[in-house]
Amino acid sequence: MPTTPKEFADRIDALRGQLVEQGRRVQRLLEAAFAAFFSRDEAGGVAAIRLDDEVDSVDVAIEQECVQLLTSATREGAALEPVQLRAVLTIVKINNELERIADAGVEVAERVKSVKLISATFPDTCRVMANSAVGILRDSTASFASNDARIAKIVLQSQHAVTAFKDAVLRDSEERIAKGAMSVDVAFQLHEVASQCELIADHCTNIAEQIIYLTTGAVVRHTEAKWIEVPAKA
Repeated sequence: MPTTPKEFADRIDALRGQLVEQGRRVQRLLEAAFAAFFSRDEAGGVAAIRLDDEVDSVDVAIEQECVQLLTSATREGAALEPVQLRAVLTIVKINNELERIADAGVEVAERVKSVKLISATFPDTCRVMANSAVGILRDSTASFASNDARIAKIVLQSQHAVTAFKDAVLRDSEERIAKGAMSVDVAFQLHEVASQCELIADHCTNIAEQIIYLTTGAVVRHTEAKWIEVPAKA
């Protein structure tokens, strides 16, 4: 049966719904991974890692549906509007970013076994940094769910906060090591978690860029000092 414009739009809407739920699924994985890390809960870490199986399965399913959608449109000679093509390409790209964010969460969860044997107290700044990374993902998903470029722009600015938290964690670790108040092993684990938080924020800004492109047609670029938008061509 020919693919009508309405059928095409309905399939895109269904894919959007799946992607929004995938964002929430990845958020749950991150929350579980960080909770397990800070509480040194090995069983919780294993549970967080298992959540990645479903993330990977949905990731593949969404990509396959996007391919099928474009294949159907091509086979039927559908005249797709630029905004429709952007929508499909955006879904594919965001889907990929979410899968990579989940991988970062798995990296955190896999460190639970190592920190379980460490009795030192983690700096409060590290927990704040982790919460910020989760919050950026939550905002990214909300922005896509509502096609809200305003929220996407907030995500772009929030990346700097995570980077600042990472720097603060590393400086604090260096000072504690110098005073003999923190072991190198603890500092190493914190450094790795901080790096994953920064990576999560980077992937979220990629998602935000795609949302801005989808909703406005503008291309976002990062300069040394700020984010700038290159307006869509007329």
